Amino acid sequence: MTRDGPDNPARPLAGTDLCALADLADPGSKGFRFRQERLMFAGFVVRVGDEVRGYVDSCPHAGWPLAAWDDRYLTREGDLILCGGHAALFRPLDGVCVAGPCADQRLSPWPVAVIDGRVVTT
Repeated sequence: MTRDGPDNPARPLAGTDLCALADLADPGSKGFRFRQERLMFAGFVVRVGDEVRGYVDSCPHAGWPLAAWDDRYLTREGDLILCGGHAALFRPLDGVCVAGPCADQRLSPWPVAVIDGRVVTT
């Protein structure tokens, strides 16, 4: 069972260490799963240059996970986030859908920051 809102007890607490910034290619992405009993939280981060953004791993159109393969959230060019289910495209720095059935909707943000070279939840 997945419930991706802020009241999901499986959602990691602020300050949770996710990975080293150096572990994210530029551009690059990485997915994360957290479980507490039967609940799960799924999120991912994307890096573009010095900018890192986090999003809940859920298509706003269909509710399914975006990546068809582990950590493969970006297009081949690395310039957009791709929904593997129906090819919707999202801008990586604001999560706005620019093509596909959810045009003008956006991905749900998952607050993250880079602190001392580490990507952490905020």
